[in-house]
Amino acid sequence: MIDHMSLQVADMAAATGFYDTVLAPLGWRRVMDFGDHAVAYGGDHPAFWVGPAVTEGPAREVHVGFAASDRAAVDAFHAAAAAAGAEVLHTPRLWPEYHPHYYAAFVRDPDGNNVEAVCHTPE
Repeated sequence: MIDHMSLQVADMAAATGFYDTVLAPLGWRRVMDFGDHAVAYGGDHPAFWVGPAVTEGPAREVHVGFAASDRAAVDAFHAAAAAAGAEVLHTPRLWPEYHPHYYAAFVRDPDGNNVEAVCHTPE
C-alpha cells in the first residue's frame, strides 16, 4: 500500500548513523545518498527517507514499524539500537493483544520517534 515515506530530522548525521545501524539487521541499507539533503534506505528501492527539518515549529512524534524477516532480526535490531545508545521503549517480546505471533521491539530514534521492528510469523 505505501511505496515510501520520509521523516524530517534535526541532525542528519545523528539520524543517518542511527538508521544505518538499526536497519542493517533488517536487511536494509542506504540506496540513495544526497549528503545533508536526503538519504534513502531500502532493499531494492528507496522506501524510507530522512531529510533535514525544513518546517518551523516543534516536531511531532511519528511511529514507524519496519518488517523483520524473523524474530532473530527483531532481536538484532533491538541489540543494535541499544548498543547505539537508543532509548529502549520495549524489549523484544510477543504482543498477543495485536495477534498471537506479533513479535516486536520498540526504540526511540535521535529525534524522539518511536521506531519498531516487527515479525508477524510464528517462531
